[in-house]
Amino acid sequence: MALKKINSALISVYHKDNLEPIIHLLHQHGVRLYSTGGTQQFIEGLNIPVVPVEELTSYPSILGGRVKTLHPKVFGGILSRRENDGDQAQMNEYDIPAIDLVIVDLYPFEATVASGAGEQDIIEKIDIGGISLIRAAAKNFKDVLIVSSMEQYGDIENILKEQQGSTTLDQRKLYAARAFDISSHYDTAIFSYLNANGEIGGYKNSTRQSQVLRYGENPHQQGVFHGDLSALFDQLHGKELSFNNLVDVDAAVCLIEEFEDETAFAILKHTNACGCATGETVKEAYQKAFEADTISAFGGVLITNGEVDAEAATEMNSLFFEILVAPGYSDEALEILRQKKNRILLKKKSKLNTTRQVKSILNGIIEQDRDLKTDSLEDLKLVTKRATTDEENKALLFASKICKHTKSNTIILANHGQLIASGVGQTSRVDALKQAIDKAAAFGLSLQGAVMASDAFFPFPDCVEIAQAAGIEAVIQPGGSIRDKDSIDYCDKHHMAMVLTGTRHFKH
Repeated sequence: MALKKINSALISVYHKDNLEPIIHLLHQHGVRLYSTGGTQQFIEGLNIPVVPVEELTSYPSILGGRVKTLHPKVFGGILSRRENDGDQAQMNEYDIPAIDLVIVDLYPFEATVASGAGEQDIIEKIDIGGISLIRAAAKNFKDVLIVSSMEQYGDIENILKEQQGSTTLDQRKLYAARAFDISSHYDTAIFSYLNANGEIGGYKNSTRQSQVLRYGENPHQQGVFHGDLSALFDQLHGKELSFNNLVDVDAAVCLIEEFEDETAFAILKHTNACGCATGETVKEAYQKAFEADTISAFGGVLITNGEVDAEAATEMNSLFFEILVAPGYSDEALEILRQKKNRILLKKKSKLNTTRQVKSILNGIIEQDRDLKTDSLEDLKLVTKRATTDEENKALLFASKICKHTKSNTIILANHGQLIASGVGQTSRVDALKQAIDKAAAFGLSLQGAVMASDAFFPFPDCVEIAQAAGIEAVIQPGGSIRDKDSIDYCDKHHMAMVLTGTRHFKH
């Protein structure tokens, strides 16, 4: 591929870190430099000649710096087609120099919004000149190289060194694509800020980070994660996370964040909890969670909201599991858990701050609020003659948290602080209940005095009938069926307690 020499460059950047080596290389290769404001002063501080843009345009920076580079002598030099005779004639007529390289980055709009700054400060961080320069240079990639982010400085430095201040068409086209990636992301961030109330319809979302996965849900499917995992986790050990790993970790994190004021542990398979418990220590919570299903835990995803110490690590080390997520690990715990080379250990650094969910369906997408409603004591409406005890209320709310994060139709059987059994993803709520009862029996767990949670209402009294026969004494459900009274009446006749929450928790 033919090399094109860079003869002139316009440099106007907000971030100047790691810019100095590029300036020196351009100077070494005889490149004429144009610049503005702080960048001009930076270059002058390196004792390298630079032409102020005001000298090129014969016009000063005006409106408090809002207008500096928006001038035909700047944009003509960028957009002129070198092989177009008409363009070149006009360049000569108006004494416009060609510009072969543009190095620009944008005002930190997103960072300013995230800082909690006032609206006027945020508006001033909407870049106009920079975004215009980026688009112009990217459009004319046949003749111009655009460097649109400080992230690219290292690569550009290498290109200038290896190719003696020249670039190829393929390189210029690649950097043009990267420029439009940056500009489209920037515009999306501005739109999202100004359209915070959602009055303008349509779907716009942008992330500039992505990670190619080993494969998708199955080996014959390709998979990619779009986002910044490092903002949530530090990976301390193990192999690369897979598509299915990420789906399970998402489910695990959403569940564990329900438990804020007590030490909790959960074990998940295929996004559903097969074990979940609270305890005085991480070790105790793990033991109780594992007890619910010692078979499904094999190959599962483990998560806790407490620091893993040596005792907890020793207890779970004999289990084969894919992933452990925790907010911290003692040095001794890490030494124990790292004995299995592929075991993934994640340190959770922060809570999820997402409030929306998106899913592709048919030829489009659907979007909704995340289910951030956690049933509380104030939500419980007693509808039976027998009142729930304090201990039952704690058990009911515990079961409700798990139920909310389990595939519908689901039934959760639990006591205070321990999942006993669950029925998951059944087409019938009765089948889900029977599955849970059979599972509890298979692991020798008693249901006497336990509670039952359902993600949706009971259309018939059959579930409370079956539950009562198995030993269940209290029920939590949303209510809302035209036959709610049938289930309530059955509970009254058999000295069971039932509370309604008014909130359904379907999960598909």
